[in-house]
Amino acid sequence: MSQQETLFSYTIPFDDGAAPNPYWGILTLAICKPVIRRVANIGDWIVATGSKNSPIGDIQHSIVYLMKITNKLSLEDYDNFCKKELPQKIPDIKNSDLRRQVGDCIYDFSNNSSGELRPSVHESGNKKTDLGGKSVLLSKHFYYFGNKPIDLPSKFQRIVKPNQGHRSSSNDDIAEEFLTWVKNLKLPFNTLVGKPQTIIDFRKNKEIVKTCANEKCKIDIEDEIEHKAWNIC
Repeated sequence: MSQQETLFSYTIPFDDGAAPNPYWGILTLAICKPVIRRVANIGDWIVATGSKNSPIGDIQHSIVYLMKITNKLSLEDYDNFCKKELPQKIPDIKNSDLRRQVGDCIYDFSNNSSGELRPSVHESGNKKTDLGGKSVLLSKHFYYFGNKPIDLPSKFQRIVKPNQGHRSSSNDDIAEEFLTWVKNLKLPFNTLVGKPQTIIDFRKNKEIVKTCANEKCKIDIEDEIEHKAWNIC
């Protein structure tokens, strides 16, 4: 880990396969977490720890996923990339394949420079914070554990950021040791060790989309407020 790289850490309250989206060989963070998507750069790392109230229990000291950012695209460029290279990431909310339902390429810039929301896991109330993230973070070097999170040793537990917001510069003195520990575990990367903790068939209940979207929107707004208040970067 070079001196320029940063380790971002946050708590993921909703692990439903949308944010991050670990499917089709590239893990992407295209929606939610607008602050991290704006300020993180290629070469940086992101680790998400679990929620105290997750569907599988208290996993607040466990790792749900870890990614090294290998590419960063604008939302419009990501839309073009998905159309040409990765159409599976474009959501198809009526598809029987749940992976297609949670596609994270949810903004179509074909006829609208500000992005038109596709039918997806988000609603119009999420648009301001989604687009406020400006970028999509992509990784071809990731570890996704989902409902099979791995325990975080006690000496690394201070990277946990409860509730909203994230940690970054406060992880600097421990980041290299943490990443060395992960590497030495010799875990499979660029694969799904587990499944998302929350599996939702969005075809069966449209209200689920509205509820999930509203909860995510609330958290993202709180993240933005905290970032502005404390100038976290």
